[in-house]
Amino acid sequence: MARPTEKQARSASELLALLEELKGAATRLGFEVREEKLLREVGYRVRSGSCRVREKHVILLDRGLSPSAQIDILVDELAGRPLEDVYLSPAARRLLERATASQADPAEASAADASSQAAP
Repeated sequence: MARPTEKQARSASELLALLEELKGAATRLGFEVREEKLLREVGYRVRSGSCRVREKHVILLDRGLSPSAQIDILVDELAGRPLEDVYLSPAARRLLERATASQADPAEASAADASSQAAP
C-alpha cells in the first residue's frame, strides 16, 4: 500500500477542517448537526440532509460518506441562509456563495463555474 504524499495529507486535513468549519456554522445558525450511520433497507431511500425533529432543526450526515460528500451536503443546506454575522474562511464563503448563486440561477452559476475553471 502506498503512503499518502504530503500534498494528499494536507488536502485531506484541509477537507476535514472545512467540514468542521461548516458544521460550526450550521450550529451557530441553530442546527443540530448529527453524524449517524444511516441504515439502508429494502424499500427505504435514506439520504443525508436537514429535517425537523420535534422543534429542533437537524442536519443528518451519513457517517459512511466521504468528507467531500458531507461538505457538499452542508453547503447545500447552508446556501442562501443569512451568514453575514458568521465568520467563515474565504474557501468556505466561496463554496456557499457559489451554491447560493446556483440555486438562484442555474445558468448563471454554470457560467461562473466555467470561468473559475478556466482561470489559473
